[in-house]
Amino acid sequence: MGSWIDQYPVGEVPLARSSPTFRRRRLARRVRQLREEAGMTQEKAAAGLDMSTSALSRKETGEVATSVHEIRSMMDLYDAYDPDLLDLARAAREKPWWHAYGIRDRGYPDLETEACQVREFTLTYIPGLFQTEYYMRTLFETGNPGCAASFIENAIALRSARRELITRQDPLDYSVVIDEVVLRRPVGGAVAMRTQLLELRQYAELPNVSIRVLPISAGAHGGMESAFCLLSYAEPGEPDVVYVEHVAGSIFSSKAHDVRRAGVVFAELLDMALESGPSIDLVERIAREL
Repeated sequence: MGSWIDQYPVGEVPLARSSPTFRRRRLARRVRQLREEAGMTQEKAAAGLDMSTSALSRKETGEVATSVHEIRSMMDLYDAYDPDLLDLARAAREKPWWHAYGIRDRGYPDLETEACQVREFTLTYIPGLFQTEYYMRTLFETGNPGCAASFIENAIALRSARRELITRQDPLDYSVVIDEVVLRRPVGGAVAMRTQLLELRQYAELPNVSIRVLPISAGAHGGMESAFCLLSYAEPGEPDVVYVEHVAGSIFSSKAHDVRRAGVVFAELLDMALESGPSIDLVERIAREL
């Protein structure tokens, strides 16, 4: 079986995608800006909109969507008209593209869809965008015992579709640091893992992808508590987000101190990791040993 490079040439998987969460946050920033430009406090604006201050606050932070009707009321109250806001409000309520795969939560794909850069550190498995189908299947079946076969197939299809992010014409800038232990854990057996490692090696050929391995010999490091992703966006004013998965689900934060801490840790991990060339040499050596 050929590699993904043979199957999916760059730019030949045209999928128009956008993130409802991203649009909702953009809308939230704009409606907050309109209120501030009108010189109104949240309390005064909420009263004029016939809603509670807390309800308006949630709309201005993007926690909940603002309807087209509410946008019209805000523009009337703030004496400002912006037709683009109406279109944005409609778009923020559209179903996300991954619903077609049976996914209903607003998890990582929502954050990843419109990112321009992702920095990822992984402690336990090969990053999702690099995984072979068999590797994915093993992870999903192990992590979801007894689940329906349709769930597994949908999860695999969604993760495979996300790969377009690093192969499209305007690709994601993707930098990963992988703990050496990940490369030595034979997920799915030795043969399957060898195939996965050889596949991983090919991703390093992409100019927008950087793969670095953190050797076991590096010892203790700042990322030992958890794996994480740090996502950045090209949209002006859109804050970086740090995303962390755990056994009960996942969390994400755009708080400045959380993002700053994740950035510092990632920079430290890069300093401790092997350079790209030696990293791929290690991947190939471990593959031969399996």
